[in-house]
Parts: sequence; C-alpha cells; structure tokens
Amino acid sequence: MKTNSNTPEKLSKEQNATLIIDFFHRIMMHHAMWFVQVQQRLGTEKAFTALDDVYKKSLEIQMKRISKTLGFEMKNGIPALMLDMPDEMLDTLRENIAANWLANDGLWFQAVEFADNMNDAKHCNDTCWAEFSPFEAWSVKRILNLPQQSGLEGLKKALQYRLYAFINKQSITDETPNSFVFRMDDCRVQSARKRKGLADYPCKSAGIVEYSTFAAAIDPRIKTECICCPPDKHPDEYYCAWKFSI
Repeated sequence: MKTNSNTPEKLSKEQNATLIIDFFHRIMMHHAMWFVQVQQRLGTEKAFTALDDVYKKSLEIQMKRISKTLGFEMKNGIPALMLDMPDEMLDTLRENIAANWLANDGLWFQAVEFADNMNDAKHCNDTCWAEFSPFEAWSVKRILNLPQQSGLEGLKKALQYRLYAFINKQSITDETPNSFVFRMDDCRVQSARKRKGLADYPCKSAGIVEYSTFAAAIDPRIKTECICCPPDKHPDEYYCAWKFSI
C-alpha cells in the first residue's frame, strides 16, 4: 500500500480499506503465533486447551464488533446473511473457501521452491503438515463433538470434514471389522498436473505425515499404512490409498 502521508487521517478510502484488510491478516498471523509459542512453552495439550478457550471468546468479540459496524444481524453466533443464503450458494462458498486454502498452500510451496529449491519446499511442506493435520483434527472433533477415542467410525466421519473433502473426491471401503481403506479418487492438484501433461507430484512423504498425524489426533490407537501414493504407481481410479486400523 502506497501512501502520500505518514498520518492515517490522510489516507484515501482505498488506502484505508486496504489497511483494514491487512489488519485481518495481522490478527490471523498473531493468533497462529500465540498458539505456536504456547505449544513450545507449555506443550501441545495445553496449547489446544488454550486455543479452545481463546477461539470461542475471540470469535464472539470480533463478530460482535464487525456486525455492529457493518450493520448485519447475528443468529446463534453466525452472521444471519449466511443463514439466509440459498443452500447452493452456501455450499459454493464453503467449496471456494476450501479451494482458497489449497491455493494458499500452493503459493507457500512455490515461494520457497522458487526462492530456494524443491527439497527445501518439500521439507517445509512436510513439517507444516505435521502441525496442521493435528490442528485440523482438533477442529473437526469440535465440529462433530467427537470423544477423545472415537475409533475408526470417528475417523470415517472426521475424514469427511477435512478441507480436502470439499474440493477432492474420496471414498471409504471397509476392509475388516478393525480396518478400512481410504482412497483419494480425484485430487485437485494431481488432476491439474495431468491436464497440463505433467507427472504426478510426489506427495508420499507429506501424505504419510498428513494422514498418520490426523488419524492419531482423532484416536491415538489408530495405525496408518500407505497402500500407494505418488511417486508410487497407482490405478487410474485413484491417486492414493491409505489403510487405517486398530
């Protein structure tokens, strides 16, 4: 944002709006940095306990101020305008936000890859998944009110509420009473590469971290096994497959 003055009072409307949007980004980053510091200082369990408390209180405070300023009504902690949307529009909004998450992930990967190299980007990606997957599991457990040990049935439900579930096509097949196979039948990233004539992105190292930590966060008893994931060869019907068992 370029300004012609050092004082906020002299900002143009466009500059002021840009600054406000940037404030949202600062809140998001500060929120994440607080979690990381508490996690490093007090441990993961206490960090998630604090996050549960902060998230509920912070959301209420922020939405109350924003709704009052912008003049929209809140119903049960949710903007009424969202509740009044047609179902198809709300579903589209949900999908687009999930797609924005994936785009953001890709931008981070490319920023590191282009500035340094592919190996550093993959290392950062895998390490990020080790933190994000347990967080996403925590988020899903809150949405679904899953108990600490919800078993394979809990994991089946949770996998349907990941961000990926709303932008990719996936399926679950029961294998035994104590195991099931999860498949990513269509992957947005891999399908895009296929359309461009590119080889599959080798995501196995990230996938092992991603799925094993997500499953363990849902229920520590669950074991994760990779059946196949690029660069492994895979059938045309799916890109990767994972076995979960207790």
